[in-house]
Amino acid sequence: MSISSQQVIDALKRVKHPEKNQDIISLDMVSDLLIEGDKISFSLVFQKSNDPFISSIRKAAVKAIRTYIGKHARVEGNISVKAKQMVEKEPVLPGIKNIIAVASGKGGVGKSTVATNLAVAFVLKGAKTGLIDADIFGPSIPRMLNAEGRRPDVVFHNGKEAMMPVESYGVKMLSIGFFVDPDDAVIWRGPMASNALKQFIGQTDWGELDYLFIDLPPGTSDIHLTMVQEVPVTGAVIVSTPQKVALADALKGVNMFRSDKINVPVLGLIENMSWFTPEELPENKYYIFGRDGCRDLAQKLNIPLLGQIPIVQSICEDSDTGNPSVLNQESLVGKAFIQLANRLEEEIIKRNENLPPTSKVEITK
Repeated sequence: MSISSQQVIDALKRVKHPEKNQDIISLDMVSDLLIEGDKISFSLVFQKSNDPFISSIRKAAVKAIRTYIGKHARVEGNISVKAKQMVEKEPVLPGIKNIIAVASGKGGVGKSTVATNLAVAFVLKGAKTGLIDADIFGPSIPRMLNAEGRRPDVVFHNGKEAMMPVESYGVKMLSIGFFVDPDDAVIWRGPMASNALKQFIGQTDWGELDYLFIDLPPGTSDIHLTMVQEVPVTGAVIVSTPQKVALADALKGVNMFRSDKINVPVLGLIENMSWFTPEELPENKYYIFGRDGCRDLAQKLNIPLLGQIPIVQSICEDSDTGNPSVLNQESLVGKAFIQLANRLEEEIIKRNENLPPTSKVEITK
């Protein structure tokens, strides 16, 4: 039995827009009606692209056709949505030019130390720089930047509250460490941690920045997915030690960012704890975690090795006292971090010249 256009119209007259209390035919919301045998396709036309009833009206239309025409009618998946007025979404962090994720496959490789010194190094280069401590369960940035005990101010913009980042050594920063006692464990489920990151991103007045670094927790988690869904990440850097066990996890980190669903450019690998150099023997190198592990992995993956950071006693002391090692630019470690920042800047410029801007990730499952 053939289906007529009048049958479809009569069925759709039973579907009302909940807010306007009129049927969708009277509201002239149905267009491009096409019937091919049992297949029915048409468009639903809404006033705005963000109409909250789009999903419910589409479901009601399918139900009405199946109820009043028959289950043989093939309509599900054949209803498109149009809008007379496209509602543009406000850009996320419009004043920030580059968002750089600092990640590691496993904990204990010095990722936060690298992120902190990189942020300060870019300030020393004259860049406006921010840092988000997204390691919700192990926040260490406040101590490393001598900002423990401080609290972000709150301001009002257009009637809405916004946090003002804490500033230290010229770096604007936010961390969950500003809101909890340093001795207390953060015992949160994944969604709570993700919501904290969303607030750091969307409810904070970051102002104009050349670079915003996001220090991620180790591994791959809800926090990583939240980040790529909330902001267009310019690129990621992966921190690892030369150890094989660390490199195996670093590979997973690279593959996560390179996956089809995430698709964030990996700007390069950073090898931390490359060798140990005693302060009294600055020319000596002791490869206690293996040698050139990140260099070999970078060649295998065809990505840059951005830098190799040695272990010296002062780097541990500097982190504990909130005095970033890069501030002493003539020291062995200070020079290494400045060189790292220069190489990273080169890769960011190259990425922006050769690749389109990254889009926020839409993850449906």
